[in-house]
Parts: sequence; structure tokens; C-alpha cells
Amino acid sequence: MLIRNFKYLFLFFFTIFFNSILNAEEMIIGEEKIDPGIELVFEGAIKDDISPKEFYLSEQNSDIHIEVLATWTNDGPEGSVEGGFVPYLEIKVKIINQKNLKSVSYDLVPHINLTDNFHYANNIKLPGKEDDLFEVIFDIKPPPFGSLGYHYDWRENVNKNLISEKTFIYKNQNFSRWASLSRR
Repeated sequence: MLIRNFKYLFLFFFTIFFNSILNAEEMIIGEEKIDPGIELVFEGAIKDDISPKEFYLSEQNSDIHIEVLATWTNDGPEGSVEGGFVPYLEIKVKIINQKNLKSVSYDLVPHINLTDNFHYANNIKLPGKEDDLFEVIFDIKPPPFGSLGYHYDWRENVNKNLISEKTFIYKNQNFSRWASLSRR
């Protein structure tokens, strides 16, 4: 009986420990909710091997991986699936070094992996030292005109676009922990 209880206790603590390691792979930069019922989670993560390689910075030439999880909430329009990916958004990130004011900008494009499933992301080369503080600006726009068809019921009951343009700014971001890690 004691050994059996010990096994369950070990399994419990191992699960908590393992989950804390997995959750440490991504840093939450910010979380926002926008109309019509969309949750945005902005994350910094460990750089990764992304293909096709000719379109993305290599793992070796990157410092971090920036992600945006865009999902429907339970307040989403009729027909939207809670937790489902919101496609066709145009998302750009600008990262400004708060010390030397150098900056970089990247498009965050749809990616897929086993952890987050569909999300917007890109590998990033930071404009300065890994332990500098950065201002991170996310610009989010609706799909480009003509890339998404809007049915009458959506136009009449929700809006003429998927979303309105939004900008979110997060200051004093330090990515040194995630820049120092490797996935493999």
C-alpha cells in the first residue's frame, strides 16, 4: 500500500514538474480581448527550426520566437468555435531596444506546431544584446481587401471587417532567459 501511494505521489509531483518545464518555454508578453470576441495572447518563446527554410530566419540566426495566439472566446459571433484559430489577420511586430533605440520589424505569419496548433509567429533577431530591455509593439489589422469573403449575415450582424485595427505596446521586456535556451 505504501509503495502504491508513493507511486501516485511521485507521478503527481513529476506531472507538476514536467508541466512547469513546458510552461517555462514561453513567456507571456501580454493578453488582450478585442471585438468581436477574440482573445490575443502575445508570447516570447525559444527560437525554433521553421520550414520552408527559405522564408524564415534559421534557428542559428535567431534570438527568440515571437508568437500571437488568436482564438475565439465564448463571446465570439454565432458559428465561431471557442478556442478556434482566427485566420487571415495581418500581424506585425516591431521590437525597439530601449537602450540604443535600434529596432527591427517582422511579419508574424501563420505557423502550426503540436503545442499551440495554428498561431502567428516568426523567429526574431533582437536589435541588441539578449539581456537589454525592449519595447514590443504589435500591430494587428483585418485581412487585406479581397482575401476574405464576408457573407451578408456577418456584414449585417457583426461588422464589415473581421476586426478593427489595433496596436498593443509592451515596454520593459527582457528576453534573455528564452534567448539562452534551445529546443534541441
